[in-house]
Amino acid sequence: MASDTPQRSYRAPCPGCGAPVEFKSAQSTHAVCGYCQSTVVRNGDVLQRLGKMAELFDDHSPLQLNASGRIQLNGQNVPFTLIGRLQYKADTGTWTEWVAFLNDGSTATLGEDNGAYVFTRPVDAGRNLPAASQFRVGMTTAINGKPYSVAANVQAALMSAQGELPKLPALGEKFGIVELRSEDGEVLSIDYGSTPPKVERGRAIQLEDLHLQGLKEESVKEEIGRQFNCPNCGAPVPVKLSSTKSVTCPSCASIITLDSGVGAELHHALQDEPVQPLIALGSLGQLEGVPWQVVGFQHRMGQEPGDDEQFGWSEYLLFHRKRGFCFLVDAEDGWSLVRPTTGAPKLAGGGQTASYLGSSYELQYSYNAQTTYVLGEFYWPLERGQKTFNRDFAGPKGLLAMEQTPQEVTWSYGNKISSEAVAAAFKLDADKNLFKRQDAAPLSSSSGIGCGTLILIAIVIIIILVLLSTCSNNSSGGSGGGSSYRSSGGSFGGFSTGGGHK
Repeated sequence: MASDTPQRSYRAPCPGCGAPVEFKSAQSTHAVCGYCQSTVVRNGDVLQRLGKMAELFDDHSPLQLNASGRIQLNGQNVPFTLIGRLQYKADTGTWTEWVAFLNDGSTATLGEDNGAYVFTRPVDAGRNLPAASQFRVGMTTAINGKPYSVAANVQAALMSAQGELPKLPALGEKFGIVELRSEDGEVLSIDYGSTPPKVERGRAIQLEDLHLQGLKEESVKEEIGRQFNCPNCGAPVPVKLSSTKSVTCPSCASIITLDSGVGAELHHALQDEPVQPLIALGSLGQLEGVPWQVVGFQHRMGQEPGDDEQFGWSEYLLFHRKRGFCFLVDAEDGWSLVRPTTGAPKLAGGGQTASYLGSSYELQYSYNAQTTYVLGEFYWPLERGQKTFNRDFAGPKGLLAMEQTPQEVTWSYGNKISSEAVAAAFKLDADKNLFKRQDAAPLSSSSGIGCGTLILIAIVIIIILVLLSTCSNNSSGGSGGGSSYRSSGGSFGGFSTGGGHK
């Protein structure tokens, strides 16, 4: 059993201000002074100042330096302490990685994966890895004999850091990061910010399972005045989540991108034909025993290749301090609650089936999707007109959805939820009729319908079928030009890129 006491530590004065800088891990080569933000490098027993680190951006994480917990590794309950923090930015969004010092002397990474936490440890790739450009999104590759799907290939840069660090890429300089996912839920990242590339492997984990101590009491930003004036109408636009990369103006509904942060040049896009969400932004709802807050809403349209008919659906982005983000999807055929997966389901049969965590799913629909209206805040750079290619799968254990862009493939997993449960969760029982969809109770179980009514309906259906058959026999025999009807209202999960690497 691992001891709760670190094996050893080293402390030396900061060459910038003289404050103590501590190294718990022998693998740590860099640190950021907590007093003057100097970046220092360790050379034996001497610290050398390299410069000053950029200020951290507030990611509303409940984690902080010196928080401690336990992780199950090889059947053992291993203690660890968070000793460092690295913040990255890519075109798909920003993310934070925490350096975890395990009491066996090794280090690991606790990072975020589209709002879910992932615990990874360094592994040997077993071979020389090709350049990042050789990994094409969607392709299959093998690491140590295990097949993985390439889920993302992005250029990222270190934005800021804090604490004790086993690695430190040059600040602001871009490098490649390739994300691989497996059908059993593993994530494997290849970090080209060092030579040779650093490879880490891990799985998603709930913060509750880590038994963490020393967390922040609140994840809400303490500073006042995090807002700006809308570049279109001049009205004040508040930003609640610092991880937000796009937000809508509450006055004119313009979509505003925050890629460069508040205070930088703000780009906006006007929106017309407003769509009113059934659930107001800011609402709290109890789903799966967890209080979720509605922070974003988007309406999307889809169209199957070769089909002239379009269909629409809505997605509510929900946020929880420890669970991250998930999506409440309102489609024609019912409601569903979904969240991004850590692994990548394995496609087979020309993409007609997908397997994930030991279960099989059948392809229901393939279609092109486009965002048509946006409200609230989103953790990825969302734009009106943003396009993805989607595939929806269904199986006995739930729903799977794939969304693909040139830079990333994301998968979501979830389950159907009754309209009554949705209305009750957000205390909108008085409006529950507005939530009803095509997944309503079967006709035979509906109240007020008797046996005589069912017989009459059956007779009417038979008559209609006979008439249709007669018309078909009298037709010219050519195929109809109309498109088939798609009952599903759209994706089982939203376009969730932007959670970024881990």
